[in-house]
Amino acid sequence: HLSGAHINPAVTMAFVATRHFPIREAAWYVPAQLIGAVAAAGLLDLLWAGTPAGLGATVPSVGVWSALTYEIVLTAILMFVITAVATDTRAVGAAAAIAIGGTVALDSLFGGGVTGASMNPARSFGPALFANQWTDFWIYIVGPLIGAAVGAVGYMRVRESAQAASER
Repeated sequence: HLSGAHINPAVTMAFVATRHFPIREAAWYVPAQLIGAVAAAGLLDLLWAGTPAGLGATVPSVGVWSALTYEIVLTAILMFVITAVATDTRAVGAAAAIAIGGTVALDSLFGGGVTGASMNPARSFGPALFANQWTDFWIYIVGPLIGAAVGAVGYMRVRESAQAASER
């Protein structure tokens, strides 16, 4: 209830774009998200010393355009669910967490082997920094940002259509 569990810059920016989150707060949240990702990757690097340098780094196993498409679609699905449970007054806290967590799990099943199913620029940034692994890193910035915007706007359109239909 304090932070809204904002751990993903793409989600934060999509909420800014759809006017569900003030940009002045996003200016603090996004750097905090990146710092948190670096701290988490640093802890993993410390705990798993001697493991392969790429531990946690997201690198696509397919071509860049396919990987970009995967990240856009996976993030759009995630953001659609997040927007539904975070902006709809009928959603209940515990159920919202289950819906979001379940979506992350399903997205990971579908895209984990293809792109690492990042859906989160911060999640990819921390490990990339420690692994010095920047191969096609742009995919993990651009894909989630586009996907989150598509998912948030998509849910808003669905809700507007449903409201219009119920008023007829």
